[in-house]
Amino acid sequence: MQAFLLKISLFFCLTLAWLPGKASQADTIRRADSLFAAGAQEDAAKLYETAIAEGHSATDGMLLKLASAYERQNDVPRLLYFLQVYFDRHPDDAVLHRMNEVARSNNLNGYETDDLNYFYLFYKKYGIYFLLFLLIPAGYAFGVISVKLIRKEPIAVRQKWVLFLYLIGLLLFVNLPEGVQSGIISHDRVLLRTNPSAAAPVAEIIGRGNKVNIIGSEDIYLRVFWHNELYYIRRDNVWVI
Repeated sequence: MQAFLLKISLFFCLTLAWLPGKASQADTIRRADSLFAAGAQEDAAKLYETAIAEGHSATDGMLLKLASAYERQNDVPRLLYFLQVYFDRHPDDAVLHRMNEVARSNNLNGYETDDLNYFYLFYKKYGIYFLLFLLIPAGYAFGVISVKLIRKEPIAVRQKWVLFLYLIGLLLFVNLPEGVQSGIISHDRVLLRTNPSAAAPVAEIIGRGNKVNIIGSEDIYLRVFWHNELYYIRRDNVWVI
């Protein structure tokens, strides 16, 4: 009984401690909205980022306002970062082309409207429908094999291998794109290394605002894909999307 009362007390204490923080965040966002509407976008952006740093989830409107504010300040890397976060939620051709235009005019790489970006766009927009379409033959084949097992009928080895390979391909389709993240370089003169070590040779130096595709990590390093090559970069030099 005492343990139960202790748990209830802890729950109410945590709730009471959480509520003022949420109220404070809401007040910060209201003040930011007022400043943005009044044209003070730079001050509004600071308040929006404060609320996000305190744990508030950025809404779509906040992301677009932050992008607008940093565009006005000519802070291209942050503009592209918030557009990329918005694009990750709502993949759209217009946003992709806008990022590409801004990047090209500022000599930044990684935003090209190439096959990889269009595949990502397709996957985000239509992946669920394509997955459902792929599940139909898989379900049919699985049902046929299940019936044969119940009836104790022989199953051809070829059928087993075809179903197995099909399911492997389906698994890759579901998980591979989700395992790839984007990241935007957050500092000037960032080193790309051939191995995840400070003693590894430097292959290239890239600047703030360039985008890389992240396909893994090792200790404090991220494994990134840059100009069709794999390199390693320190995690604290990248804004991970």
